[in-house]
Order: sequence, then C-alpha cells, then structure tokens
Amino acid sequence: MLERFLPSVLEHSGGVEVIVADNASTDDSLAWLAARYPTVRRIALDRNYGFAEGYNRSLAQVDSEFYMLLNSDVEVTAGWLSPLSEYMDAHPEVAACQPKLRCEWQREAFEYAGAAGGFIDAWGYPYCRGRLMSTVERDEGQYDEPLPVMWATGAALLIRRDDYWAVGGLDGRFFAHQEEIDLCWRLRSRGRGVACVPASVVYHLGGGTLPKDNPRKTFLNFRNNLLLLYKNLPESRLRPVMRLRFWLDALASLQFFLTGQWGSCSAVWRARRAFRAMCPDFEADRRANLAAAVLSPVPEQSQFSLLWQYYVRRKRKWSDL
Repeated sequence: MLERFLPSVLEHSGGVEVIVADNASTDDSLAWLAARYPTVRRIALDRNYGFAEGYNRSLAQVDSEFYMLLNSDVEVTAGWLSPLSEYMDAHPEVAACQPKLRCEWQREAFEYAGAAGGFIDAWGYPYCRGRLMSTVERDEGQYDEPLPVMWATGAALLIRRDDYWAVGGLDGRFFAHQEEIDLCWRLRSRGRGVACVPASVVYHLGGGTLPKDNPRKTFLNFRNNLLLLYKNLPESRLRPVMRLRFWLDALASLQFFLTGQWGSCSAVWRARRAFRAMCPDFEADRRANLAAAVLSPVPEQSQFSLLWQYYVRRKRKWSDL
C-alpha cells in the first residue's frame, strides 16, 4: 500500500508535513521507507494498537493546528487539500471534514466507506450520501455541494487538533471500524460541525487491510456499532433501539447462515457477547457524553429506518430518501 499510494500523497500535498505511523508492522515497511523516502518522518509504535489507538498515540507526537488522518490505501489528487483547508478556515464552527471518496478500482463510482458524507438512521445503521447499504452510486456530480453530515470517513479526515483532543480522540477500545463515527457523534452532540467538501476528491481502495467478507471485520463492525450506540444515544432512545437491534442482528446472522458465510454468522453473536462484556467499561463515557451534549438528538441522525427504506420501499439512492 505504501509503495502504491504514498507517492501521490507526497506529490500532491505540498506545504504540509507527511508522517507515516507504523503499528508495529512485520513486512519491512519501515526499512523500505527509510531507504526510499528518508525525509519522511516515521512514528514507530511498539505494537499493533489498531486504527483508533494507533492514531491517538501517533498524533500525540504531532504539533499542528490540523490533523489529516489518511488511510494507507488512498490515492490523492492535485490540489486535494486546498478545498478542505479553505472550508475549515471559512467555517470555524466545523471541527472536521472529509473529501469526496471515489472507488480506486471503479473510478466513476463513489467508495463504500465514506462516499460524500455519512449519516445514521434511527436504529444505528450508518449510510452515506452516495451509498445505501451495499448499493454504491456512480458519481455524476449529484452530490457536489458541501453539506453538514453526521460523520466523516476516517479514511481521509481533516480535523482540528483542539477538537480532536477536546473529546478525547478516537476510542482505542474500538480497535478498528466505526471509531470515526463515534468521534464525530461526540463532536456533533457538543455542537461542533462535521462536513463533506466534495470539491476535494480522493480515491480509496477500501478493504486494503481487512477484506469486506472477513469474519473479523463482521465482528468489529457489529460490536463497535453497538458500543457507539450505547455511548451516544439519548436515554429515551437507548432501550427501544437495543431491543430492536437484537432481532435485527439475529436476522443478519440468519442471512449469513443461509448464504454460507459461517464465520460471519458466528461473528455476529460473538460481537454481541463482547459488547455485553464491555458495557461496564463504557458506563462512565456514556454519562459524560450525555452530560456534555448540547444537541440531543443530533440533527443529522435520521428518524427513519434505513432497512425499511432500502428493502421494503426499494430506495437505492440517498437523494430518494
């Protein structure tokens, strides 16, 4: 990934410091970097802390007004940083923003993990402007307006340093997946803005470190989705959402079973057990989040069911919702 994508970052990111954070890799990445790009700063962590805590430990060593969190499987384009930084300068109320994500291997389409900005439905299912469930739209300029969103993708996230640390950064206990949704939800509930700036375009490979059908990814997505709901949902919504999610998760597990995805079928129930075991560790975080909230609910959290809109009403585009 570094060999394939780092050159575009160095070529098109003039005027900023590019830093490679290494989560104790074992594939000679650091040696390769030192030989090929000796001037690129390297932060070597002592073990694999995951996406979330890996960023926390690395960013604690970076002195900058802004952080750009960028996955190792992202190809950037000429001038990609300017629209983002200009938007942030013009909107001091905004804590974080993302570019438009297109698919690296199907370049006319949006990319699953962020597209043109993220939202969450009434029952906690994330979706994007340009991607509902597994349906990804072609980018035909239909979502080229900057827009306030509920969450911005962690694949390419520009965030103010002060805002990042004011809410505690990414939650390292998530390890990977949906940690950026949790971070953005905490920011939004405290009244800080999150946006997508489509004038900036990058191409994301997606699944570069963990393929979509890997049971480990299923486990992390289901567990972390429940954790972010527990941490951030208002008290009036927590019980009804969690009750329904039990049955919706059971249906998801059944679908995995019927399609022969045995590992993912099991991962759903392992994720729920892990969630229950971890809940006591998150109780204080939940109380703190609710106490600090000035927006409850967050305006960008939809009041409809995405599953109903997608599977029953056959809505396939964000613009149809």
